[in-house]
Amino acid sequence: MWFSRLCAVRVGCSRALGASPIDCSSFLNRRLAQRVNVMVAYGHNKDSAIKHIIGISEDTTSNDLIQHPPGVSYNKAEHDSLLIQRPDQPENSKTLRVAILGAPNAGKSTLSNQLLGRKIFPVSKKVHTTRCQAQCVITDGETQLILLDTPGMVNPSKVKRHHLEKSLLQDPWDSLKSADLVLVLVDVSEHWSRNSLSTEIIKCLSQYQYIPSILVLNKVDLVKKKALLLDSTNTLTEGIVNKKTAVIQSMAKSPKAQVRVMSSSQMETCESSNSIQDCELATNLHHITEENVHPVVKKVGTVKDLKSRKGWPHFQDVFMLSAVNGDEVQTLKKYLLNLAKPGEWEYHSDIVTSQSPQEICNNIIREKLLEHLPQEIPYNVMQVTDAWEEGPAGELVIRQTLLVQKENHVKLLIGPGGQVVKQIALEAGQDLMNIFLCDVRLHLSVKIKK
Repeated sequence: MWFSRLCAVRVGCSRALGASPIDCSSFLNRRLAQRVNVMVAYGHNKDSAIKHIIGISEDTTSNDLIQHPPGVSYNKAEHDSLLIQRPDQPENSKTLRVAILGAPNAGKSTLSNQLLGRKIFPVSKKVHTTRCQAQCVITDGETQLILLDTPGMVNPSKVKRHHLEKSLLQDPWDSLKSADLVLVLVDVSEHWSRNSLSTEIIKCLSQYQYIPSILVLNKVDLVKKKALLLDSTNTLTEGIVNKKTAVIQSMAKSPKAQVRVMSSSQMETCESSNSIQDCELATNLHHITEENVHPVVKKVGTVKDLKSRKGWPHFQDVFMLSAVNGDEVQTLKKYLLNLAKPGEWEYHSDIVTSQSPQEICNNIIREKLLEHLPQEIPYNVMQVTDAWEEGPAGELVIRQTLLVQKENHVKLLIGPGGQVVKQIALEAGQDLMNIFLCDVRLHLSVKIKK
């Protein structure tokens, strides 16, 4: 039994898929031409499809357009050639590698997408959407940030019990080996996560204590009682920020105070703030005493100590934001850019991810499976790409077979009148054309795995 559904949306941009060696200079020229075409389309056509695809507002200036991250080549040979090409770095280049750690569903991929300014990584409400480490490359002026988006941290017993890939266990650890900064992301909308870091995260931080780390509290927009945010910060930092005791006071007397990014490097903004409550909140967190370095930061602790810990006293800064809404994400981005040190870029400025086009496609389709299928079904779907080619009009044509284990799973995936698989193809196709900046025709077939 099988079903096939076609979804195609045009945005007027295509590339050749020849198997011959790629001329990278020619590819870069086409990249430049694409950017110029985008700006021309915006300037002369208010209803330009490409403008809506890349999210340009009516107030966007030409400078903003130039800063917008490039698309990804859907030609694997072109993409691979660009990956190994000598970076076009400026004379005073800077770089920073950031490993993003967090529990499953903390919002790591959402944050990476927001920092990049384009959706590349899959996002779902279900856990384990990210199955292996992925690199996000952000080039801004002289600085290149490399974000290591890792799977949600799990312990070995869960990997064994649920038959999960070993990458879910190993990749977060591997990402720290080359990191310049560790960003620990915590979902503060959940009671269990805002009051305790997982043992696996604390183990990682302990083993790589020499790497600077920051704490980022995510989904603050979902927390109604803002006083809980200070309580969480106190618990998760053990009352210590940047090696000094931080006096974190209760907000019970001012429950309506608005939350801002709370970074010691941002304290000077309070002098010009119009909100006394905003400044009070930030000052309460980062009022550092004149004491010497707190004794707890001088020792790592035994394995038994780590298991009993709920927080980590070595964070050098704390931020609060909402990744899904983009609230304060730019403040965090500026902070990361300022932390970058002189060094050679790893990638050309037109690279936004080290993932192959096919990997990106599989992940996006898998995201839609997770969103539209119940329980364990999406985790057991096998994806097989049957065709990846250029169509007669220059569009990207993708044919993929979705293999499921049971007959009733086929019915659920197809849906009444084919509506479920149709919606999956439509949503995935739209995301893919946003990523590749070209017309995409996505065919999905559903079959039982033999």
